[in-house]
Amino acid sequence: MTEIVRYELRDGVAVLAFDDGRANAVSHAAIDALNGSLGRAEKEAGAAVLLGRPGRFSAGFDLSVINQGIDASRALVTAGGELLVRILESDVPVVAACSGHALAMGALMLLASDYRVGARGAFKIGLNEVAIGLTLPVFALELARARIAREHLARATNLAEVYDPDGALAAGYLDRVVAPEQLEAEALAAAQPLTKLNRAAYRGTKRKLFGPMMQHVRATLAQDMASWTTP
Repeated sequence: MTEIVRYELRDGVAVLAFDDGRANAVSHAAIDALNGSLGRAEKEAGAAVLLGRPGRFSAGFDLSVINQGIDASRALVTAGGELLVRILESDVPVVAACSGHALAMGALMLLASDYRVGARGAFKIGLNEVAIGLTLPVFALELARARIAREHLARATNLAEVYDPDGALAAGYLDRVVAPEQLEAEALAAAQPLTKLNRAAYRGTKRKLFGPMMQHVRATLAQDMASWTTP
């Protein structure tokens, strides 16, 4: 069986290579693997890099689970929301290396990461839920409000606008765009100085910055998911 997330420690930076051999769909197994790898990184590293497979950062939630029915869908989306909060409140800075397409949950993982480096190319990045008949969950909207540029917010959420990497940079999904062959090295270079941040100060400042939003997501998650429906 293919290991969904490969973990490697490089000079104090934990590299979490997410690769399911296909579209990097976010399944329960992927969520468990990402949670476990992030927990290990918090014990062993000063920062983490979340690296997608070539051409695919993540296509979003696993449609084979979503198509099983509303109960299965709600369980997976709930677990995804909890993963995003886990990334956002991690004790180590997380650098996302967006290696290609990042849609729906894939785009949300970018929004939850501290710093985002994207590969330049004919890639699609964005929240396409409304276009496929899904109402965005509260946790998605809160992340969008926190990270997406104000002038892009309505377009990126309610109008389901999908961007190329340079457009995603302007909208707020990415912080930097580089050539694909430079992506991993640039993400590691961005993570290296973050290993020297004071862990307690980083954690305390981040919780003041995002704490109210995370509390709101936790408080509304169960009720929001109870009314969430698929097309």
